[in-house]
Amino acid sequence: MSDKNWDRVPIDAQSIDAPLSRAAVFLVVTVADGAEALATVCSVLDGLDDLVKTVGFRDLSGRLSCIVGIGSALWGRLGLETRPQELKPFAPIAGPVHAAPSTPGDLLFHIRAERADLCFEFERLLLAALGSGVSVVDEVSGFRYFDARDLLGFVDGTANPTGLDLPASALVGGEDAGFQGGSYVVVQKYLHDLDAWGRVPTPEQEAIIGRTKSDNVEIDDDAAPRKSHKSLATIVDAAGNEHDILRDNMPFGRPGHREFGTYFIGYSRHLWVIEKMLQRMYVGDPPGAYDRLLDFSTPHTGTTFFAPARPALQSLLQAAQARLAAAQPAASPA
Repeated sequence: MSDKNWDRVPIDAQSIDAPLSRAAVFLVVTVADGAEALATVCSVLDGLDDLVKTVGFRDLSGRLSCIVGIGSALWGRLGLETRPQELKPFAPIAGPVHAAPSTPGDLLFHIRAERADLCFEFERLLLAALGSGVSVVDEVSGFRYFDARDLLGFVDGTANPTGLDLPASALVGGEDAGFQGGSYVVVQKYLHDLDAWGRVPTPEQEAIIGRTKSDNVEIDDDAAPRKSHKSLATIVDAAGNEHDILRDNMPFGRPGHREFGTYFIGYSRHLWVIEKMLQRMYVGDPPGAYDRLLDFSTPHTGTTFFAPARPALQSLLQAAQARLAAAQPAASPA
């Protein structure tokens, strides 16, 4: 795991540690130019918790939640004096065969619930409030697929940290005290070639993934000539410490459009952990021995955000609103 010295678990972090849900919406938007659009966004974000309560009250057992992440470019446009130490745009990766693109995104809304209609209603009201101040870049509705499997047929998220390991892996600690309790978030939308994958024999699929398909048992491939997806996605530092991230991936698809995919979303205490994981997948370890899963799964997006803890988010919004108000020209006397 990341670091056992994470001694203060903030009860006011965004709902990053919420259990896997049955439905989710991943909404990425860009914010229009101009102070008016920024002011609208700040106002809507300031009232986000109230909107969650308004919609979620219709069914409290539906466990509606929403995490908001802020992109590097928007952070700069808000004119904030401080920013998370590692926050930067998603860096595109060019491997020997496959590439990971970097795509725009100022805000991420990760909406989760046990009912798809709660996600829908929340997103509808959210976008109505944001109005013309934002443009939708990507919108994906995910669903739980049987026993937490992806559309490739394998259980996803097995290695997620739990208990006290979760905040130590997913939430910033005292190393960046001003943003403790926040999390770096990386998203990628992958589309699968299910026809090609279906032609691969199950033992070979298992060797590619690094787990058995039927019962989700981890395969020891340390001595194998080529590392599996599981092994390439495992990050160990020079001191032998393993660094985990929290995944909340979800399948999505439109069979009528032959669209089948997995929306990857990773929360991490350190952005470099996800960056190293992706480098290992696309470039390979050793270089050239890339993740064979990429022969069947193609990324169409790639964006990085930071999801501040609630107190930090409120302070940031207040500072941005004060700056925007101060920048407005004084009203002419009547």
